[in-house]
Amino acid sequence: MLSKDIQLEVNKGTMLPLMEEFYTIQGEGFHTGTAAYFIRIGGCDVGCHWCDVKESWNAELHPPTAVNVIVSNAVRHADTVVVTGGEPLMWDMSSLTSKLKEYKLKVHIETSGAYEISGVWDWICLSPKKNKLPDASVYKVANELKVIIHNKHDFVFAEEQAANVNEKAILFLQPEWSKKDEMTPLIVDYVMANPKWRISLQTHKYLNIP
Repeated sequence: MLSKDIQLEVNKGTMLPLMEEFYTIQGEGFHTGTAAYFIRIGGCDVGCHWCDVKESWNAELHPPTAVNVIVSNAVRHADTVVVTGGEPLMWDMSSLTSKLKEYKLKVHIETSGAYEISGVWDWICLSPKKNKLPDASVYKVANELKVIIHNKHDFVFAEEQAANVNEKAILFLQPEWSKKDEMTPLIVDYVMANPKWRISLQTHKYLNIP
């Protein structure tokens, strides 16, 4: 149980449940292959059955960490920071992003969009999920729409999401890792028939890096 003072800081976003932070190569989407410092925030109630970081779901397992501490670690490693989760928009991202921007860092987020957007971002990767659809505020500002393809119906879901997102968003289809052998050929055919889409792969898993 958190003290009232710490809970207040978490509610304000000046402390966040930090699961892990690490410097690596981005493996998915538009920025694949580029170096970035990842900040993984605990807490998620979207609950994708194929999530590969289920240990992030329970925010209580991850210690509330002062934003100043998180930022001081990030600035030592890279000029691009990716905030991910869990679902980082469960928390107010305003304090974290404003302090990162003080150091002239490029600040990206990976989100399901299930909560209203907060914070100031250079790149927003929206990866929507069927069981908790994005807030309208995220559709409007997403730079990238990345839809995970686990079964054939997900192509229908992808088109529904593409119809909601702003016209500048870059569209990606990505095979769910456990179904990649089955779904990748279907995605290839779909993108060739519908070239507004691009293919995203989890290249970090092929390269065996975090």
